[in-house]
Amino acid sequence: MSITLWRRLIAEFLGSAMLAAVVIGSGIAAQQLSPNNVGLELLENAIVTGAGLFAIIVMFASISGAHFNPVVSIMDASFGGISWRDVVAYVPAQIAGCVSGAIAANVMFSLAAVSISTHHRASGPHLFSEVIATFGLLLVIFLLARTERSSFTPAAVAAYITAAYFFCSSTSFANPAITIGRMFSNTFAGIAPSSVVAFILAQLVGAALAIGIVRLLVPGMTSQEAEDLFVSSHHETRN
Repeated sequence: MSITLWRRLIAEFLGSAMLAAVVIGSGIAAQQLSPNNVGLELLENAIVTGAGLFAIIVMFASISGAHFNPVVSIMDASFGGISWRDVVAYVPAQIAGCVSGAIAANVMFSLAAVSISTHHRASGPHLFSEVIATFGLLLVIFLLARTERSSFTPAAVAAYITAAYFFCSSTSFANPAITIGRMFSNTFAGIAPSSVVAFILAQLVGAALAIGIVRLLVPGMTSQEAEDLFVSSHHETRN
């Protein structure tokens, strides 16, 4: 059964908000629980993010596809899984959700609702890291879908992001919407506005590379096949 666009947008907004709250809230908690121990703070942040991401994907996958990420939506549309009209609608919902989640995280820890981050991240290694992080995330999602193993996606994505917190120097944002959202929290997980555009450009480069590699490794995907996989992944999640 086809799910109306407005219901999918609500799911994308809520899922994105919850994701941002998990990422930023766990970062704030880690700072408070383990002050001056950056390694332990990062470990706490990574584990909680992975666990939360798994739950959020399982919760909303059968409604909107659980994108919560503009580059996932763009790549899905490039294979015909959703329409470009849907992408235009999904992206603002994802960004609004991530900003709302950042505000919620700040308030939950008695901080100012909005505090612009001063954490500058846009060095060469960080940007290269974002290309790799985004590229890898999209390969996990779309190679599993193309080989009809979408039931593994929630666990695989959660595992990948948890690992990428450590093997990527940028701590793996891999998501333009969460990058914008994290700008509104001057805490452990924040990013300075001056770094945001460069991060998003790096993520788009990673997405372009992923599209090319998926087409190379599993050629011949038609728009109908992509749409069928999108629908079947929803069915698998329901079951």
